[in-house]
Amino acid sequence: MADSPYAAPPEEYGCPLCTDVLRDPVTIPCGDTYCLECIKIYWDQADHLGVYSCPQCRATFTPRPVLRRNVPNVAHDDGHQLPKLTPFPFLQRDSLCDFCIGRKSKAVKSCLMCLAYYCETHIKPHYESSTFKKHKLVDETGHLERKICPQHEKGLELFCRSDQMCICVLCTVREHRSHNIVSADEERAEKQKTLVVTQAEIQHIIQDRLKELQELRHNVEVLKSCSERAMSDCNKTFTEMAAAVERWRSEINSLIDANEQAAMSQAEGYVERLEQEIMELQRRDMELRHILETEDNIHFLQNFPTLCVPPEPTVPKVLINPEFSFEEVTKTVTNMKEHLEDICKKEQSKISKTISETPVYIMLPRNGGRRFKAPSRKELQEPETRSDFLKYLCQLTLDPNTAYRELVLSDGNHKVTRKKSTQFYPDHPERFDSFSQVLCQEPLSGFRYYWEVQWIGEFSLGLAYKSISRKGKNSSSLLGYNDKSWTLLCSDTGYSAWHNKINKDLPSSLKVSRIGVYLDYAGGLIAFYAVSNSMQLIHRFQARFSEPLFAGFGVGSTVSICHSN
Repeated sequence: MADSPYAAPPEEYGCPLCTDVLRDPVTIPCGDTYCLECIKIYWDQADHLGVYSCPQCRATFTPRPVLRRNVPNVAHDDGHQLPKLTPFPFLQRDSLCDFCIGRKSKAVKSCLMCLAYYCETHIKPHYESSTFKKHKLVDETGHLERKICPQHEKGLELFCRSDQMCICVLCTVREHRSHNIVSADEERAEKQKTLVVTQAEIQHIIQDRLKELQELRHNVEVLKSCSERAMSDCNKTFTEMAAAVERWRSEINSLIDANEQAAMSQAEGYVERLEQEIMELQRRDMELRHILETEDNIHFLQNFPTLCVPPEPTVPKVLINPEFSFEEVTKTVTNMKEHLEDICKKEQSKISKTISETPVYIMLPRNGGRRFKAPSRKELQEPETRSDFLKYLCQLTLDPNTAYRELVLSDGNHKVTRKKSTQFYPDHPERFDSFSQVLCQEPLSGFRYYWEVQWIGEFSLGLAYKSISRKGKNSSSLLGYNDKSWTLLCSDTGYSAWHNKINKDLPSSLKVSRIGVYLDYAGGLIAFYAVSNSMQLIHRFQARFSEPLFAGFGVGSTVSICHSN
């Protein structure tokens, strides 16, 4: 269909990096479009590598492309929806001068006394007149209201270490009297050391992941070459055999091809997850660079708590299993030629068992634990006993950026408690603002996972897409009340299962102190169990998942993610 003459101009499309309306849109060689400043900052992080990639389709370019203005691509020709990217919360938009008449100029400073933004022209009286001598000017970074004490309407110039918050001078008289109080400059200098170390760790992780990605791609190509060579050798041998064994040639080829396709498909999943982790680490490095370069101490301190903790690894290290080989196939086919049909039946059975039960990949946990192998087809039966489920045990941590403001996280972000008082959390686009809910940090996709939960009072547990709404008191942001989440509601009176506003009441006679959640992403299964040696099923959902899932909780009192067995 031809483009409509009434199509929206490029500025009305959204930038995938900052999730805002495009500003100075530019199109890179692959056809995707971003804000000029956004893609520039994104590519600055790859200067040391010399290879630049598209954040959406992951096409790579060498040397760095020259940016050009164009109409943005909002969809690919094949209609494939690319995964959403995590937005950069610290890519600020320009604030405008409060005193310009007509077309407003970009603000360069904000005054904590006047509570206003100033451009280069209107800021001059603050420098030239003695009237403004005592006014406090800071670089314009937006969110001016966050630099003012909401109680005393004074500029935030101090930091209370006792309460870990920015305060004004008047706060020291009453609310923070006798507390450990230092200047914002002093606290920023102390905390900056931590962020510098965190940034160095992230940069080191990025280099390791890029190296692993390169090695994995190379090994996959070697595996593919071995598969092709094995198939070629077998074909040569089979062409010399009599017509009586023709049907066996076909079966052996099918076996090799099926295992090659399975290995390639599995490798694509590993490569995609590793690329996603690298992109997320690069995004985190971007946030740290931006916050470290800002001159605004208050802006720095208020965002410090969400940036100081290095991210936990989410992707296991993947190696090609040296025990996996197609050479056994070639050797066995030669024997089949010599021993004819009776021997062929026996040996073909042995080949099938060897190839099917030997995993192609070995995954190494990044926390130093024992290595484990990707499951063979024989191992992919649904677990029955608790020991079977514990083979898929994963470590989950609650995400403070998603926590409702009445929730308090503790125990290394493995425990959440609802309080009557509102907690101080910085604004974040992923925070639930109307329901007492919190999600975990780890994306779950592609494999099998299991975790256990204990609780006090009424609560709900389940899984949700990252795209679930976080704002507003409506069904789109309540777990289980939309097509983006699956939830089990638990209370003293019984259980009920919820998905897309559909409720299924469950038998209330079952009383348990611990619930296990089992996710088979590829099989489209979410199941809840009363934890015991025999694992009694409470409810299961069957679905087809289109995005990574995140474990989530609706908290009435206290919920804890169990650490161990």
